[in-house]
Amino acid sequence: MSAIVDSDAKPQIVKVLFALHPGFDTVDYTGPLEILTNAAHDAANKKGSKAFVCKTIGPNNSEFKVTSSQGMTVTVDMDYEGAYEEIEEADVLVVCGGNTDPIVDAQAEPIRIIQEWANLQKKDPSKERTLLSICTGSLFCATAGVLQGLAATTHPDYYARFEIQCQNAARNDSGVGTDVQEERYVVNNARYELGSLSVDNPFVYTKRPDGRKRSVSARKGSDAFRMARRRESLVKRQNMPLGGLRVITSGGITAGMDATLYLVAALVSIESAQEVARVMQYTWQKGVCIESMDV
Repeated sequence: MSAIVDSDAKPQIVKVLFALHPGFDTVDYTGPLEILTNAAHDAANKKGSKAFVCKTIGPNNSEFKVTSSQGMTVTVDMDYEGAYEEIEEADVLVVCGGNTDPIVDAQAEPIRIIQEWANLQKKDPSKERTLLSICTGSLFCATAGVLQGLAATTHPDYYARFEIQCQNAARNDSGVGTDVQEERYVVNNARYELGSLSVDNPFVYTKRPDGRKRSVSARKGSDAFRMARRRESLVKRQNMPLGGLRVITSGGITAGMDATLYLVAALVSIESAQEVARVMQYTWQKGVCIESMDV
């Protein structure tokens, strides 16, 4: 069952898939996992109102085990072959970085599942789906061809490589480039503008193409998540890139944690994200949302 519900219904658990590959970076996985598994719809009843459930995907023919660059072995919930049978039920796909060159050169997973994730959204824009890449996971997204026409970022040490990867993808497909930005995280196809533009607001919005700043909505991102089946929402989302797939790319390890907290705020509430950051004693830093839209 989708995590999208009517506005007057009880909040449901958001289903997250972590796409792991041989040599993934350990904290690219464990950082966002810590945040998502601690996020709750009700801060006073954390155990009874878990907001996310997370599953892991690993390589085929690996006995459901995958080892990180740092030597940590994870027993995954499913291999990629099995993931294609469950992907339609998921709400968020998280792509970790680390050891990118062999994966890109071999065009191996998670590249294909990223493409399938984007295709699902284009075929069925009625569901809220998010693609979140951590650190150099954005190179997989670029190789998959899903960043064309969007803005994106990656680890600062890989900006040049990322630019080349995006240019190659554009030449091989539509010719539309990617706006590579030097930010902690970049959100495409944002929904409601959350909160206010005060110093306490964890979101930064770019200006509109005409130079005017966007107005601020008092509604929270969770409203967009719950009301995602509204007819007017679907029409607007169909006209957004990738059918409205929310695409978030982030820089290094801690920037990935910032981006994950943004996702908690967008799908649950700002208060939930702030509570997770408080418990973790983590200072949540800002990123950029590109052309957010009230859908």
